Amino acid sequence: MEPNSTALRRLSLIASHFPLTHCSSSPHLGFNCSSSSNGENQKNTCVFCLIVRGKAPSIKVYEDEVCLCILDANPLCFGHSLVIPKSHFPSLQETPPSVVAAMSSKVPLISSAVMKATGCDSFNLLVNNGAAAGQVIYHTHIHIIPRKASDCLWTSESLSRCPLKSDEAQKLADGIRENLSFSNNFEDSKGQGSSLIVN
Repeated sequence: MEPNSTALRRLSLIASHFPLTHCSSSPHLGFNCSSSSNGENQKNTCVFCLIVRGKAPSIKVYEDEVCLCILDANPLCFGHSLVIPKSHFPSLQETPPSVVAAMSSKVPLISSAVMKATGCDSFNLLVNNGAAAGQVIYHTHIHIIPRKASDCLWTSESLSRCPLKSDEAQKLADGIRENLSFSNNFEDSKGQGSSLIVN
């Protein structure tokens, strides 16, 4: 691909589901999108908050007390779905582990239904977290993207991969372990058996 073609493809992926909408929030603060008392600005500008409140159109395929799943309005492929929390969190790291767990626990059920409905046998699970990763709507969400063999959805799938060199791998693993922290964001995960693995 030529550079312009690559840039256009990337832009297309980034803008895959809705027009650019930005929700700002105070760090580590979630807003209940269906409540009128908190986060009025976020509720008025975030398309997912509007969907949760029934103020923007969507096609819902699943809903419970914590999250809902909608069909992507501008899908990468037929059946492309989004699992979104009902409360507003602008990024994955600002989303409480209990909410991420609730969303993630629905993935096997929803993805199985999406694959059956689309005739696919595989799917990608994707979170675009941050602008460089392609996040366009700053309200945490998980993409379920049904796949078929040779659908050529991403050109990166044809790139050859180079094995990680053991000295680089060890240095990388050490750096990751050094940077792991259990801040107040992750209070919910205490007592759930999390541990660091040192090789």
